Amino acid sequence: MKPIPFVVDVTESDFDDAVVLRSHQVPVLLDIGADWCGPCRVLTPLLERLALEYAGRFVLTRVDADENMRIAGRHQAKGFPTVIGYSHGLVTERFHGMQTEGFLRRFLDQLLAYHAKSPQMENTP
Repeated sequence: MKPIPFVVDVTESDFDDAVVLRSHQVPVLLDIGADWCGPCRVLTPLLERLALEYAGRFVLTRVDADENMRIAGRHQAKGFPTVIGYSHGLVTERFHGMQTEGFLRRFLDQLLAYHAKSPQMENTP
């Protein structure tokens, strides 16, 4: 399968770099799911398509909860899929379960707007 630009599989070992630190540069959407989860198998391809369409305006990171239980626990994912927006190292919003494409676009647009208006976390004298 050909890699999808702007979509990254994340594990516990690279989470902080791939999600938290990266979110200082560009908004990051964290998709926590599982192979056995029916709604995840529908939502993740839709998020991947939107990542391609938005062409780098955000990065989609995918986490397999069964393989990375600490990430799921850290984010208090009580059901799957759990999708979380990160901007400037902080969680901005989240949702659980399957959503419509219109909802996803609004969620992404809010994440992008939040990222654009948030002050950069820089050490300035």
